[in-house]
Amino acid sequence: MAGTGAVARRTYGGRSAADRRAERRERLLHAGLELFGTTGYAAASIEKLCTQAGVSTRNFYEEFTSREDLLTALHDRIIEQAFQAVLKALSDGYDAPLRERFELAVRAFITTTASDPRWARLTYVEVIGVSDAVERHRIAWRERWAEFLVAEAERAVARGEAAPRSFQLGAVALIGSVNELVHHWSISGGHGSLDDVIAEIVRVATAAVTAP
Repeated sequence: MAGTGAVARRTYGGRSAADRRAERRERLLHAGLELFGTTGYAAASIEKLCTQAGVSTRNFYEEFTSREDLLTALHDRIIEQAFQAVLKALSDGYDAPLRERFELAVRAFITTTASDPRWARLTYVEVIGVSDAVERHRIAWRERWAEFLVAEAERAVARGEAAPRSFQLGAVALIGSVNELVHHWSISGGHGSLDDVIAEIVRVATAAVTAP
């Protein structure tokens, strides 16, 4: 009988405690995306997030240590999806010429991060300048992307598409260009062609690798 009681305490309505907690976490993530991506991070208090998610503040602190923690969890989710999309695009275009590979990679990244206006605002606006902790998080991603871009540039050298040199500064400059161009597109309300933004980034990327 004791064993039966333990099972009953762990399940409710056919769902386990772990399932219910995972559902609450998803509701909070969705609430964070909605509020951070529309009214902005500064205006989204924990009370508003909990109301949006339909959970208690106790539930919030069971999942996240702070609003910053929720923000970085959302940012991780978006950028990791973009990273995987870029990897797939480059795999699909493995033998393509340099400019074509860059077009595939840039399009995969931009269309993923800008596929939802809330994703774009969170990625390119709300995550910037929040706190030292969030800046460390953002810079860690920047360094990961820079390493990835340097590796792609060195692959272009090995294929005879570029001359050997240090690509580190060029990689950081390219990341800055992507952030600024998509930020500009995002705060304009998505006016203008995203294809034009992608084409400009591809030009910058190609020049960064092939210029002497």
